[in-house]
Amino acid sequence: MEVYQTITEILGPIDSFVWGPVMLVLILGVGLYLSLGLRFLQLRKLGTGFKLLWRGRSPEQGDEKEGEISPFNALMTSLSATIGTGNIAGVATAIFLGGPGALFWMWCTALVGMATKFAEAVCAVKYRETDEEGNHIGGPMYYIKNGLGKKWLWLGTTFAIFGAIAGFGIGNTVQVNSIADALQTQWGIPPLSTGIVVMVIVGLVIIGGIKAIAEVAGKLVPFMGISYLLAGLVVLVLNASEIPAALSMIISSAFTGTAATGGFAGAAVWAAIRFGVARGVFSNEAGLGSAPIAHASAQTHDPVRQGLIAMLGTFIDTILVCSITGLAIITSGAWTLGETGSALTMAAFEQTIPGVGGYIVTIGLAIFAFTTILGWSVYCERCIQFLFGLTAIKVFRVIWLIAIPLGAYASLDLVWLIADILNALMAIPNLIALALLSPVVFKLTRDYFSQASVKHKTTNNSEAKGI
Repeated sequence: MEVYQTITEILGPIDSFVWGPVMLVLILGVGLYLSLGLRFLQLRKLGTGFKLLWRGRSPEQGDEKEGEISPFNALMTSLSATIGTGNIAGVATAIFLGGPGALFWMWCTALVGMATKFAEAVCAVKYRETDEEGNHIGGPMYYIKNGLGKKWLWLGTTFAIFGAIAGFGIGNTVQVNSIADALQTQWGIPPLSTGIVVMVIVGLVIIGGIKAIAEVAGKLVPFMGISYLLAGLVVLVLNASEIPAALSMIISSAFTGTAATGGFAGAAVWAAIRFGVARGVFSNEAGLGSAPIAHASAQTHDPVRQGLIAMLGTFIDTILVCSITGLAIITSGAWTLGETGSALTMAAFEQTIPGVGGYIVTIGLAIFAFTTILGWSVYCERCIQFLFGLTAIKVFRVIWLIAIPLGAYASLDLVWLIADILNALMAIPNLIALALLSPVVFKLTRDYFSQASVKHKTTNNSEAKGI
């Protein structure tokens, strides 16, 4: 216990520094810059993105050999890593530390983050490579290497190092720790038992590589995501009279702070911004550089088309799932109880749907966290491959599996702290690369929609002439 406390005291100031004003300006600034350069494409073309997603359940003709997984499954693999404890425990922690106003800043992060996610996927497909086994590989380390040139290779290597380490926090130990904590709280299951079971199941899936993980994600993520959204909507319907007041509180406290009430200690505006943005990035990973690693394997020849699908990940994760969690916590009044993490979300659901709510959150958390472990194993694997080559992958998988039961016992506060720091260290090289490659993203986007416009006009003219 003393060791944990000492490490926490050392890492606390580091976390405050890396998530200080510079990082928040970098994340929101790059996202806003990309949004302006793309003329807020993420809002104008949201419907187009969903149409492409539906069509992307199978690759278009000629794209079968352009990647390993369908455009739809690429998004599901990305979502498997993003929809996790951040949507349940992360939102609750943000509200506990920053007050209801933190949810407003999560929304802001998501809106500009959609443009960031679009740019990440465009660059990932544009600059991806094919490895010795014929698999398409990409991500920030590759678009830095191939897009910015050899003089920037050190930046790509830096991202790969941070990504390889960060996965053991954000994508492994944080997830299994949350599963173990939830199962022990709800059913008294020992953390070691949870860790071993999760380790075995994850091992059976990741042995098949990204294709097997994408297949599992393509089925589990839509099912669990829709189920959790429906359960959350039930909570909101039952607390419908509180929604207007909750929305008012979210907006007002985002700019004025939140006074202490009940078990809530109060939070200043800066806390709302800091924890809203930090937990927003932790949840949707926009700017982190993780999602483009999955999108680089998509069966598509067009970077912009995959970018339009990729940006939906941030919309689904934060605007839909995180909002449901946050509004459920605030409308139920549970945020004043003094609870934090998954326990706070459980309290909100259980308080509204007695006897059922706690089980819904526990099962949802377990499945979300499980799929996140799968998704992040792909991200870390690609970072390891970039640094050490294909031969290192088997060793990585063994270490990844060993970390799972160990994570079940780790201190939750310490694990979150480490994950926060590593998130920031991953984001910095990725955001620098996106800013430098933005002219390429803007040009590809203009060309794509110009061609689409010409094609549309040609088709209409042909139909008018009866051709």
